[in-house]
Amino acid sequence: MTSQPFSIASPLDGAKLDPVAATPALDIGAIVAAARAAQPAWAALDPSVRIEAIASVKDRILDRAESVAKLLHEELGKPETESLLAEVLPSGDVVDFWCKSITELLAPTEVDLDALAYPGKTGTISREARGVVAVIMPWNFPVALPLRTLVPALLAGNAVVFKPSEVSPRAGKLVVDLFEGLLPKGVLGLVQGGGEAGAALCEANVDLVVFTGSVSAGRKVAHTCAERLVPCSLELGGKDAAIVLADANLERAAQGIVWGAMSNAGQNCAAIERVYVVKSIAEKFSARVADITKALRFGDDVGPLATEAQRAIVASHVDAAKTSSGTKVLAGGNKRDEGWGFEPTVMRVESDDTPLMRDETFGPVLPIRVVDDDDEAVERANDSKYGLTASVWTKNIERGRAIAARLRAGVVTINNHAFTGALPQAPWSGYGETGYGITNSPLALDALTRPRFLLVDTSRGARELWWYPYTTALRTIALSFAKLRSKTTPILGKLSAVFSLVSAFIARIRGG
Repeated sequence: MTSQPFSIASPLDGAKLDPVAATPALDIGAIVAAARAAQPAWAALDPSVRIEAIASVKDRILDRAESVAKLLHEELGKPETESLLAEVLPSGDVVDFWCKSITELLAPTEVDLDALAYPGKTGTISREARGVVAVIMPWNFPVALPLRTLVPALLAGNAVVFKPSEVSPRAGKLVVDLFEGLLPKGVLGLVQGGGEAGAALCEANVDLVVFTGSVSAGRKVAHTCAERLVPCSLELGGKDAAIVLADANLERAAQGIVWGAMSNAGQNCAAIERVYVVKSIAEKFSARVADITKALRFGDDVGPLATEAQRAIVASHVDAAKTSSGTKVLAGGNKRDEGWGFEPTVMRVESDDTPLMRDETFGPVLPIRVVDDDDEAVERANDSKYGLTASVWTKNIERGRAIAARLRAGVVTINNHAFTGALPQAPWSGYGETGYGITNSPLALDALTRPRFLLVDTSRGARELWWYPYTTALRTIALSFAKLRSKTTPILGKLSAVFSLVSAFIARIRGG
């Protein structure tokens, strides 16, 4: 029996999809409780044991590459080749990276302690599993995005409860199936459902929420977590800008920017949604971008929008931009008859004050605006509530680096765009309404683990210098240390402090 709010028809052509049952609300707490019960034993295992359990996920996804691509094509309309390149191969790299690096990343590190001030004491910092992690993911990359968090979270000793988007529940189940038979019961749980299920999961007994999705939903997650004093990691989208300088390799810039804007039908938080090109090359660049875009094949290169609602958003942004003074449609601009398709669209615009230039469009639309120089391009690129990624296109790499340093974005590429999300060793984060989460790279462990400091004291004395009683000698010792550590104390003052310290220290040992 089909349960709403799940999609029941392919966005490609309306063909029926396999039904999916929602997780009953009362069961969500039980799934979290099972994860809570299983987590301590999982965390107590040596990292090598957890690595052995999870390492085979790499081969499982690579061996199922064709079936994964087919499922994503049917459920979301993704071209199969794109699914292989953007979801299957990077996911294998994710498993490989974390399995090879997690042991070293979890190893305790020594803390440098002053032997004179703290004799006989050594300290270490270790990363401990956070506990039960709720992972709530969107539909645009329903295999790759969850695995970027699931793999390191599990390897770090956490239990995970995963809720995929209601738009891609079949891909969500596929992700969990990759771990079938590899983990102890309860360590990885699956919750299927819409916003209500996600809210219930956030309110359950979890220790961390990792959320990728809309700004409005992210605010609700943050509010719920704040009420419970539970941390959350949020990645909420972007409005990425590309800056094309006069000395750019025109063909590479045009080809790369079209791909950066149109891949996954633009349904990518790191899609290029704004282009600022200097006027000396604007005509040639725009014409070439339009020609490349017109040659894209529906279904093979660019698929449909995943939902009717998303296509409506794209259409509304394009229609509003068409009414803005100076706008010129260079390619596309209309809905397609097939499924939830929308023509790959290129537009020349003269205003940033439209939804197409301000809000996340999440569709195959590329607006181009002409600017006078580098400074104007940077100013306009930074004038956004988002700050995920950006790119600079130039032959002068040092010039590109200088501009990159001025951009308000968590990831900047020179002469490329967006693909760094597939690099497990590179951090992914941003500014403003993009959120404050970090995925990929060892920095992601800052959320997935909590630091524990262990101090071992081998001293055999009856008491520490600073323990009771507080005496005149102890006061002198403290003042002497203050003078010795201050850079402004003159040499004679430091010599006097040394003499006072030694005398007071002897008095303290004698019981003073």
